[in-house]
Amino acid sequence: MARKLPEYNASSLADIAFMLLIFFLVTTTMDTDTGISTQLPPPVPPQQEKNDDKIKERNVFVVLINKNDQLLVEGKPMHINDLKDNAKEFIENPNRLENLPEFKEKDIPYFGLINVSKQVISLQNDRGTSYGLYIQVQNELVKAYNELRDELALRKFGKKYETLDSDRQSAIRKIYPKSISEAEPKSYGGGI
Repeated sequence: MARKLPEYNASSLADIAFMLLIFFLVTTTMDTDTGISTQLPPPVPPQQEKNDDKIKERNVFVVLINKNDQLLVEGKPMHINDLKDNAKEFIENPNRLENLPEFKEKDIPYFGLINVSKQVISLQNDRGTSYGLYIQVQNELVKAYNELRDELALRKFGKKYETLDSDRQSAIRKIYPKSISEAEPKSYGGGI
């Protein structure tokens, strides 16, 4: 007589596998990619006239990054730590220097008639530029605008920019509009 093998009850095996799957999904952390938060300008209305005016060279602050992660600002090598202060000086042009941006008079709520800089920052990078340096340069340029906005908010309203109501923030943004133009990456070569 043949001996009968004992049967194994596998009905709960699927339940155990499912519970393990849920456990690993819940306890595993997933890295999220971070990027640059940039808001694109609104589209130009079709009825608006085409403006063919060229931006004057003195109104453009040129920032280049080559494939060796070297920074060239206004034709001169610069360390990343000096970029923010140089950008602030360019944007604000406090001494109204002839080689820095021109001004145009605007009527801005809470400020009245005020001279606003015609500044534009042109950021260009090489195809081989590291992502890390590109982000550092972006951060320094944005810090320059943020610090200028904070300083103006403190002088005028006695509060930091981010604590102001939306109308006052909008007025300050009209005085210091974030004008960063990013060109498509190119191949600039090895060194500066």
